[in-house]
Amino acid sequence: IKMCRMDELTPDEQQLVNKAVDATANSYSPYSHFRVGACVRLEDGSMTIGANQENSAFPAGLCAERTAIFAAQAQHPELAITDIAIAAKNVDGVLLKKPVSPCGSCRQVILEIEERYRRPVRIFLYGTDGIYVIDSVKDMLPLCFVGDDMCG
Repeated sequence: IKMCRMDELTPDEQQLVNKAVDATANSYSPYSHFRVGACVRLEDGSMTIGANQENSAFPAGLCAERTAIFAAQAQHPELAITDIAIAAKNVDGVLLKKPVSPCGSCRQVILEIEERYRRPVRIFLYGTDGIYVIDSVKDMLPLCFVGDDMCG
């Protein structure tokens, strides 16, 4: 896991992160007021955004990461996801200083995307104090529940 500044990212990486930041505006979070945005890049260079969507019938809501991934996969199942960026704003609508990390369910979904397309998904976790760049979700989830691990 590497920490960097926005100006250390390539223009394409900056665009991905900025789209995740912008996607926080699409959050429907009337209960937690914690706004999360995500953006995935597909292997053809196209991007799809997502935002967390809450519901009073917990746990009917969905995280930003999964809304972006599922939207991309529903529209382009033939294309691998190569990157995902995630950003969040607090209850006051201020971007977090420390990067936000995906929940366990989102990590598992990203893991299965990596397995499905047999390639890592690079992860950018945005914070105003710096951005974590992670080469694969397996770096965040070293004891994975996938493949032969599910066979006993």
